[in-house]
Amino acid sequence: MPETAIPAQASTPQEAEIAAALGRRSIVLVGMMGAGKSTIGRRLAARLRLPFLDADIEIEAAHAGVTIPEIFATHGEPYFRDGEARVIARLLDGGPAVIATGGGAFMREETRKRIADKAVSIWLKADIDVIMKRVKRRADRPLLQTEDPVATVARLLEAREPVYQGADLTILSRDVPHDRIVDECMDALRGRLCGHAAPPAQESTTTATTAPTDGISATS
Repeated sequence: MPETAIPAQASTPQEAEIAAALGRRSIVLVGMMGAGKSTIGRRLAARLRLPFLDADIEIEAAHAGVTIPEIFATHGEPYFRDGEARVIARLLDGGPAVIATGGGAFMREETRKRIADKAVSIWLKADIDVIMKRVKRRADRPLLQTEDPVATVARLLEAREPVYQGADLTILSRDVPHDRIVDECMDALRGRLCGHAAPPAQESTTTATTAPTDGISATS
C-alpha cells in the first residue's frame, strides 16, 4: 500500500513543475541493495507529494506476508523474479508514484521496457564500500548468504552496472545527508522533464554517456 496520500498540489513551484511534467508517469529507483532506494524514495515521494511504494514490501504482501528470504528459500530465485515483474507492472499501472525496486528487478528486459514506457528511472549508483557498509547491518539479503559476501557484491556489480546505466538518470549514492541526495534527484528530474540545467559540478560521477556533475548524470 502507498505510504503517502496525494494532496491537491505540490508545495513549491519546483515540485509542482516536476509533478505536472510527470503526468501519470512514476519515478522508479533502481540500483544495488544498500544503495538507499527505499530511504531516498520515501523522502523524494514526500517532497513531490506522491505515494511511495517499495516493490519488495508489495511482493511480500502479495504472498500473504511471506518474507522475500522465505520466498527464495521455498520457491527459488526464478519464481521470485517472475512475481517481482508482475508486481512492478501492477505498480506502474497505478502511477504516478515513487517506486523503489529490488536490486535485480531492472535486469529483466520486460521490466525495463515497462519502466521506460511508464516512468522516469533513476539509478542510485553506489560503490562496493558504501554497499557493504550498509548491507552488513541486515542479515536478510538472500543473495548475500554466501561464504564471501564481498566477492558476491563485486560479481553482482560487474554484471548489473552495464544494465543500470540504461536508466534515465544517475545519482551517486554516497555518505552525505539524505536530503542532499534528494535535492540532486529533484534537480536531475527537473532537468530531464522541464529542460532546466543541473547545478555546477562539485563532486563528480561519470558514466559512459554523460559528462560529470555534482553526483548527477543523465542519458540522452
